[in-house]
Amino acid sequence: MDCGDFEIEVTREEFNEFIKENECVVVNFFAEWHMPCIMLTPVIEELASELKEVLFLKINIEDNEDLKNIHNISTMPCVLMFKNGKEIGRIIGCNAADILEQKVKNVFK
Repeated sequence: MDCGDFEIEVTREEFNEFIKENECVVVNFFAEWHMPCIMLTPVIEELASELKEVLFLKINIEDNEDLKNIHNISTMPCVLMFKNGKEIGRIIGCNAADILEQKVKNVFK
């Protein structure tokens, strides 16, 4: 899958496949009704358009409770960063766009 200008919503099976097959992956764990998650969406979309080498995924925790539990997601939004299949970073809460961008870019330098 090519990395692109958008965030892909995936299931558990797809999640595992994407994490293994892509070097750099950012995963946004969200809920559609949660206002901080809604506020974070345009920030993530902008990052996805800037960082072409990174695959951006989103996981709806209501549809994927098992992934939420496996990755110990207790606060939303929660953004996990994976490199070569391993979690290398985590951002919890709704950060300002510039802070989130800086953290993601620092992880994937």
